[in-house]
Amino acid sequence: MDFARIAPDVKLGKDVIIHGFVNLYGCTIGDETKVGTFVEIQKGAAVGKRCKISSHTFICTGVTIEDEVFVGHNVSFINDKYPRATNPDGSLQTEKDWKVVPTVVKRRASIGSGCTIVCGVTIGEGAVIGAGSVVNRDVPPGARVAGVPARPIED
Repeated sequence: MDFARIAPDVKLGKDVIIHGFVNLYGCTIGDETKVGTFVEIQKGAAVGKRCKISSHTFICTGVTIEDEVFVGHNVSFINDKYPRATNPDGSLQTEKDWKVVPTVVKRRASIGSGCTIVCGVTIGEGAVIGAGSVVNRDVPPGARVAGVPARPIED
């Protein structure tokens, strides 16, 4: 028994490898992608072909990850700039009370372990994000960034 929860509305490509203890619903995962243990991918998220999504990663609604992207361990994506549990009247918020802000990770980018990716950014093709970084603005193609907030780094 692998204890994976894969909803019937998940679209899986050919030869996808999914390890145990995952929670996938309403998402799309491309051919030959590997999804590690303790990963959650929410509805409306899309992961491309030949990606590696490492353990303990959270990919929320509104995230698009293109082909051949590496996502390290314990990476969290955010899709709401102003998260709240309740509305001003005290009622619990529902999906219709907030707006998803999309995020895009372009082809062949690499995101190091422990990163937080704030919504509304684009991580450019081939960019590298250093471990533990907080990405709160666009990262140009081929750039290498690290830190809190993530900034360009030199060799």
